[in-house]
Amino acid sequence: MKRTTLSLFAAVAALGAVTGVAVLDAPSGSAGTAGATGAATKAASRLPVERSLRLCPQPTSSEVAETTYTAFTPAGASSRAGAHKPVADLLAASGPSVTPAKKDDTKKDDTKKDDSTSGKKKDDKSGAVAAGANVLSLKEPGKPVTVTTERSDAPALTGTAEGTLAPGWTVQQSTVISAGSGRGLHGLTCAAPDTSFWFPGASTAKSRQDYVHLTNPDSTPAVVDLEMYGPDGKLKTAAGEGINVPPRSTVPVLLSTLTDAPTENATLHVAARSGRVGAALQASDEKLGGDWLAPSADAAPDAVLPGIPADATSLRLYVFAPGDDDADLKLRFAGANSAITPAGHESLHVKSGMTTAVDLGDITKGEAGSLLLNAADGGKTPVVAALRVTRGKDDKQETAFIPATAPIDVRGTVADNRAKSSTLALVASGKEAARVKVTSSAGSDGGTAVSKTYTVKPGTTLSVEPPEPSGAKGSYAVTVEKLSGGPVQASRMLSLPKDGVPFFTIQPLPDDRSTVTVPAAAQDLSLLNR
Repeated sequence: MKRTTLSLFAAVAALGAVTGVAVLDAPSGSAGTAGATGAATKAASRLPVERSLRLCPQPTSSEVAETTYTAFTPAGASSRAGAHKPVADLLAASGPSVTPAKKDDTKKDDTKKDDSTSGKKKDDKSGAVAAGANVLSLKEPGKPVTVTTERSDAPALTGTAEGTLAPGWTVQQSTVISAGSGRGLHGLTCAAPDTSFWFPGASTAKSRQDYVHLTNPDSTPAVVDLEMYGPDGKLKTAAGEGINVPPRSTVPVLLSTLTDAPTENATLHVAARSGRVGAALQASDEKLGGDWLAPSADAAPDAVLPGIPADATSLRLYVFAPGDDDADLKLRFAGANSAITPAGHESLHVKSGMTTAVDLGDITKGEAGSLLLNAADGGKTPVVAALRVTRGKDDKQETAFIPATAPIDVRGTVADNRAKSSTLALVASGKEAARVKVTSSAGSDGGTAVSKTYTVKPGTTLSVEPPEPSGAKGSYAVTVEKLSGGPVQASRMLSLPKDGVPFFTIQPLPDDRSTVTVPAAAQDLSLLNR
């Protein structure tokens, strides 16, 4: 009897030691609370992420295009004990532009060849791209790596960064299309997978070709629904239901095939029934060029659209209220010195489930700035929003998009900046000034990082050229760190004029979510006695 009792207690103790019991802690910065054992728990801590995913859509099918991929991780990030081995690779996804992978295809790069010890690569257009082929690898933080291709069949990419290369890992895809529909500079920050995306500014007009690219990074299939909303409500899109996206593959969908009635101003909703995907919308216009449209920030009563260039010749605002209630918004233009209410566009009523589009005319008056949308009279109805920005005139026009952008909580990064070609927009959207540090990394082919601190007055937009790295060669990354003050949103405009046409693209800089809250845990064997 005695021996049996001792064995039972030993088994229970061993089980508790193996499984442990997590003791959740007080929020970070608050005092610990006494647990059942009387010991105070420790506060949760923020630690660097150990793994990051990025998905890049198929860049173009044009025969007169060149695409540059740039990968970068900010320097100074540490990793947790036992973190993954540092690695950051971009691999070709399956899809219409790639051949099935052969036995050893995932171990080699069939489309690129090393050009120098710097990690820069040139295109090799011999043979088809194999699914799983390694297109680009980042070896160290603090220095970007680039690869360029002229392939019209360049594939979508799925990327994973682990260890010290994961926190803040950023991939930029920049494509110059020299001629034809959508000619211009198409730029996109490759994003993480999710289950829901909103794209105000989509179109099925005859002059537009809008493709939404769905990329599945996982080993199980994803099922996606595409819903479209025009000025009169939801469009009939039976073909957009239950789209299957196979594992580690991409599926492009032409929006005009989803509905019979051409709709110039629409909002696209991408919703995953099962699994998760990356989603990006590419808009190509016969006369106005084109660009990628990144998804709007999460629906909220207020929205900030940062980085309207001073020489914008046309602005069209798209707003959508996804809930059951209408939204009433106040519009302000945050320029260099103050936020003003543009004459004729003081307010905007947005009906639930309907896309509202309005041409804002010349609200910039030759001044760079940002658009602030605020709920009127304390309203709480959430909205999503985007701006279509046009530069140039007549047959030399080019467009880009600015989605509603979330504030930078700690840090945000954008890659592929080039000398005299990048403009950074910083807007303090609240009632407090914001103080930020801007760091330009070393160049992809050499140079030394440099930092500069800026203070942005409340309700204003500060437009600056990022400080150029000392002795920089090649492209560089720009990191914005919030030091103090109120909310700050940011975007980057990359301008590469060609043949008199102002080729340009604008990328938002949301927070890079490079850290995660990790609650402290400890064994609490006293639970076994309860």
